[in-house]
Amino acid sequence: MDEQKLLASAQKVLDQNDRGSYTVPAGDLYPHQWLWDSCFIAIGLRHLDVGRAQTELESLTSGQWSNGMLPDMVFGKPGSAGLDELLWDSFMSPFSPPDVGTSGITQPPMLAEAVWRVGQKLPMPERRSWFNKMLPAIIHFHEWLYEERDPKNEGLVTLVHPYEAGLDNAPPWMDELHHHGIPWWVKLIDKLRLDLIVDLVRRDTRNTRPGQRMTNIEALSLFVAMRRLRKKSYDSAKILQKPDMAVQDLLYNCILIKANERLADIAKTAGVKLPAALTAKAELTKKALNLLWDEESGQYFCRSYASGELIAEPSIETFMPLYAGTVSKERAETLVQLLGKHRAYKLNWPVPSAPQTSAYFNPDRYWQGPTWVNTNWLIIEGLKNYGYLEETDELKSKTLRMVEKNGFCEYYNPHTAKGLGADTFSWSAALTIDLLKT
Repeated sequence: MDEQKLLASAQKVLDQNDRGSYTVPAGDLYPHQWLWDSCFIAIGLRHLDVGRAQTELESLTSGQWSNGMLPDMVFGKPGSAGLDELLWDSFMSPFSPPDVGTSGITQPPMLAEAVWRVGQKLPMPERRSWFNKMLPAIIHFHEWLYEERDPKNEGLVTLVHPYEAGLDNAPPWMDELHHHGIPWWVKLIDKLRLDLIVDLVRRDTRNTRPGQRMTNIEALSLFVAMRRLRKKSYDSAKILQKPDMAVQDLLYNCILIKANERLADIAKTAGVKLPAALTAKAELTKKALNLLWDEESGQYFCRSYASGELIAEPSIETFMPLYAGTVSKERAETLVQLLGKHRAYKLNWPVPSAPQTSAYFNPDRYWQGPTWVNTNWLIIEGLKNYGYLEETDELKSKTLRMVEKNGFCEYYNPHTAKGLGADTFSWSAALTIDLLKT
């Protein structure tokens, strides 16, 4: 492997997608700033230009709502994003910023992890200053998550749309959608095979092949779900009174556990005492992860907010407790054994976003089978947590070879490593840089 060539190619992708104060995930397909994308991008950028990595994260906070919510998309000046901004109409909420257009939902809370990692590249006086600058936004965000998205006071954050999980059409969410979230008229469109009309307004299928994205029926249903959130002015209390889809998402809560840990590290370095209530909630979330464990299958699952039942649809999310780093060594061993299980997750190019044994499995379709660099990165970090060095090296090596073989694509076929989705995807480039540098 020519590491220097790969590094230079990755930097070229980030330069191509740079928009000054932020980096777009991929040109025309994703023309705005996304929350967890920018966090992964900053994790890679810190090795090349730490100041630019800081700017990437600072720009995210410009879209933070007054109630603490960090939106999944930041559009910039009102009116600058055209139809996308109009569809979300975040100004329906009294908490949205008056001078920045955003979406009305959030995304995985990777900010604390990214801020902490960027800080490691700074000398101590600058690090403390950087941490003090970013702490208020992170604290406010975490407080919002617990105050508005944990009404049962269990320690588990509830999501109200699949886009918030970042895994738009992952099996657990699609299972919940097909049980509760598809309107009758959308089902009629499906039955009459009129769904091709939806292609006329889908940007993603204009930029990539339809078979690589979620189905038209799923996309239309998620659009309808988004509009219902808008009608409730993105008010969590109103939404959770009678939610269309509400899931205690496994990946999200695992990332939150690690984010809480990073937040504590940041605060300690900055000499800041965290609110006692927030610290208590962080401890509660660690314990609440047990509520998502299924003893019979030896897996973690997402859970339905409405029923309290586990959504027993396996997906790559089951490995995210390794990243959280708080589960027992025995359960970690069970997950590592599952990771190496043939005909499930051990395919030619790991780790598939859904097991080959799943009814949803499709090696080309978005989050229903393809391999993603960012979830591989999270699992690699998780394997390190528990000392699985051989497995860490193998997954890291295969991820880098996959990228070297087919470029910095959005995702990859787990059988062939064929690149899918966008072909110059920023987090694939940024996390490749991080894997090469760490």
